Amino acid sequence: MHFDYTDKVKDMRQRLLAFMDEHIYPNEGRFFAEIAANRAKGNAWIPTTVIEELKPKARAAGLWNLFLPMSKRAPEGLSNLEYAPLCEIMGRVPFAAEVFNCSAPDTGNMETLERYASEEIKDEWLEPLLRGEFRSAFLMTEPAVASSDATNIQCEITRDGDHYVLNGRKWWSSGAGDPRCKVYIVMGKTDPEAPRHSQQSMIVVPAGTPGVTVVRPLSVFGYDDAPHGHMEVVLKDVRVPVRNLLLGEGRGFEIAQGRLGPGRIHHCMRSIGAAERALELMCKRLNSRVAFGKPISAQSVWHERIAEARCKIEQARLLTLKAAYMMDTVGNKVAKAEIAMIKVVAPNMACEIIDMAIQAHGGGGVSDDFPLAYSYANQRTLRLADGPDEVHRAAIAKLELAKHMAIKSDVEMPVTRGC
Repeated sequence: MHFDYTDKVKDMRQRLLAFMDEHIYPNEGRFFAEIAANRAKGNAWIPTTVIEELKPKARAAGLWNLFLPMSKRAPEGLSNLEYAPLCEIMGRVPFAAEVFNCSAPDTGNMETLERYASEEIKDEWLEPLLRGEFRSAFLMTEPAVASSDATNIQCEITRDGDHYVLNGRKWWSSGAGDPRCKVYIVMGKTDPEAPRHSQQSMIVVPAGTPGVTVVRPLSVFGYDDAPHGHMEVVLKDVRVPVRNLLLGEGRGFEIAQGRLGPGRIHHCMRSIGAAERALELMCKRLNSRVAFGKPISAQSVWHERIAEARCKIEQARLLTLKAAYMMDTVGNKVAKAEIAMIKVVAPNMACEIIDMAIQAHGGGGVSDDFPLAYSYANQRTLRLADGPDEVHRAAIAKLELAKHMAIKSDVEMPVTRGC
């Protein structure tokens, strides 16, 4: 395996780094200030002008839709291995990926539509998403059941003539709080009596359909992620044309496995970027502070932590690149162990290093004067999103045990909530 960046990727990486320096980092304070101002006026759920101003600049710079490989509708899309170092850079700032039309859940939804939707649905919903004209949400997780096992979901999708009728309650529906959100992809059950992995289906639901109610935003350690949001959504007698069903009845679990593989690796790429920035901020802070007569950076305990952080970042990056390489060359199904491993390793690594950086910043580290507290909240969430650590570890263990059995058994990848 060769993980050297191609000349094309090296060039794009330099252009992306320059864009971050010129447009993203200088506007980081403005982004959060806009949200705070909107909140003070009584409505935090207003898209920020800074994001909308930067999107045309990113598109003009050729840094747009980089996440989607092998699509005629997005010829600028890269392979997973090519995209990895670029996605990592975007992960250094929480809102950066949206500027490049590379943020969740839109990326996962666009991949789902590209792979599994009819041409009619693609024209109606995928094309505007690729142009960044509106946003989307993915409705899978439910509050009433343990959604770490996606076969538990109870949302009903019932055929009624030329329509399906949806009834259910979803939460952690990422993106549903954004007023630009115009379409949902919903997972529910079309046949509760079918075999366990053939009960579920996925369907495209326009956000303004009667019966769809966004109940409330859910916060993470006090952060509501406005104007994006993670919402609780009620679906009551929601009627959707039959043509909006993806692939066909009973194909939802199959679609979810196809959707969540790329989504998981994108999260891990961004986690590495978040960890890199935390380490950078930690070193700068330690070099700039004096305690007990000498720079804090001279204290041996911090030498240990810095060295450990660097080792763990490099390990996570190499494992992520290996998973990306395998997804490109042998496919997501063969790469399922590597995808599961990085989903455990990367967010845990990022949480640990961000925690070190918080400690180095003292009281400032837990405040919003620095990006660390918000970054930690994001990374801690990822240990649950797209499958909790325990589910991925169980899948890894089963695959490992199967290597040493007389008769090997196929192990399904976990399908849990997606962002």
